[in-house]
Amino acid sequence: MRNVVIGFLGVQLDMGKRLGWRPTVQLCAHPGFTVDRLELIHDQRHHRLACDVAQAIGKVSPGTEVRLVRIDMADPWDFQEVYGKLYDFASSYGFDEDRERYHLHLTTGTHVAQICWFLLTESRHVPARLLQTAPPREGGAPHGTLDVIDLDLARYNALQRRFEAAARDHSSLLLGGVDTRSPAMLALVERLDLVATASDAPILLLGEPGTGKSALAARIHELKLVRRRVKGRLVHVNCATLRAGQALPALFGQRRAATGIAGTERPGFLREADGGVLFLDRIDELGTDAQAAILQVIETGRYCPVGSEAEVTARFHLIASASGDLGALVREGRLRADLHARLSQWVFHLPPLRERRDDIGAHLLALIDGSERQLGRKTGFNADALARYLRFAHDPATPWPGNLRDLEASAHRLAVLAERGRITLPMVEAEIAALAAQWTAAECDDDRALLASVLPAPDRLDEFDRAQLAAVIRACRECPSLAAAGRRLFAVSRAEKTSQNDSDRLRKYLARFGLDWAGVEAG
Repeated sequence: MRNVVIGFLGVQLDMGKRLGWRPTVQLCAHPGFTVDRLELIHDQRHHRLACDVAQAIGKVSPGTEVRLVRIDMADPWDFQEVYGKLYDFASSYGFDEDRERYHLHLTTGTHVAQICWFLLTESRHVPARLLQTAPPREGGAPHGTLDVIDLDLARYNALQRRFEAAARDHSSLLLGGVDTRSPAMLALVERLDLVATASDAPILLLGEPGTGKSALAARIHELKLVRRRVKGRLVHVNCATLRAGQALPALFGQRRAATGIAGTERPGFLREADGGVLFLDRIDELGTDAQAAILQVIETGRYCPVGSEAEVTARFHLIASASGDLGALVREGRLRADLHARLSQWVFHLPPLRERRDDIGAHLLALIDGSERQLGRKTGFNADALARYLRFAHDPATPWPGNLRDLEASAHRLAVLAERGRITLPMVEAEIAALAAQWTAAECDDDRALLASVLPAPDRLDEFDRAQLAAVIRACRECPSLAAAGRRLFAVSRAEKTSQNDSDRLRKYLARFGLDWAGVEAG
């Protein structure tokens, strides 16, 4: 197969002013590499030098056919012009890979031309390998060196293995080192790796309580540190603890002018997260005014601390979490629609533990290992004890309402009670009984206690009324206003009503039991 080399005329190098070395000429005379045809690209200004180089090649390598290819460029350092001219050259060349093997000579030409050759070769517009030549070194071969570079990365098995190992490391990091068999978790982690690496848009984590949203946020921050997407720390804010007037000063900081009292200044969580990651856990628990302020920071990167008229900047990657359905949160008035739209770009749903029971064994052993480090002693399961626990854990009737929180607490109890370092079958049976009792107690009907907080004699109500009224009171206490509670409670039937005054319907229902909004909300 014939070797064809395409390269630029070296306007300075091919004059031979550097140690008498002319790279284009020496390339054709290099022992062990035969050049059957050379496509020498030049412009009209240097036509005489191109002819001189062709004549010199004829003397050192008579078997090399030299073709002078004229491509005039107004500015050889203009990327757009150079790439366009070389793209047109490649498109019209007519490569015959069955008969010829193509190479691009990178040693000559501007750096812009070299970059363009790389791009055209990597995209296969030019089906060639790259040649790099260098002048002779002291004590080395007189003809210098020649290296062939193949950009087909699929052929570099060692590189491919390194890429695959790095991907596995990042997936393991996001999973907390626990091997998962859940297709949903594997797909989530693979997608999250791409998003956390390439995008700084907000990430929203959804899932039931205990599914690991906070732990995953910490791992995302760690991954972004590894990938050099952030430099700062992770600031974790539990929005459920920011009540009434506390939210804005806590988030945005406060100046002394806000209160006039010395010592009331605070930097705010946004300032602490500058350059890092801000994790707003349970963001739907924020008031609507704080949500509006957060939205402005997301969109502009600027905000005013409480008591200040001067804007400050903050650049951070926002991760938020919520336990409920986003659409329902918006309909109930707990989440602003505009903030919901901003957070919905990257949404990740963490599946509950009951939907990935095959992962329970790996999580259990990892949690036992963690308890070992905390307790400073080795702990292990007897074979029959581990088998019994896993049968219980995998049973579809086992609800795991607290998800990973329940499993973590269970594993730690077993590790602490294993005085001799072994978890036995009787210990597991006792633990299973304890979990069952815990879940049963949590599921007990607490409607009476709830109704007793607002009614003097809840036992006088029919069982049907007690269940219905308790559900209404819970909805009222979870919603910020009478109107929001009405929209939530009558979301289906309101479409069939000629009047959609949900507030009035709810007010009349409460009045049947001698209740009003203020009494229910305060109770």
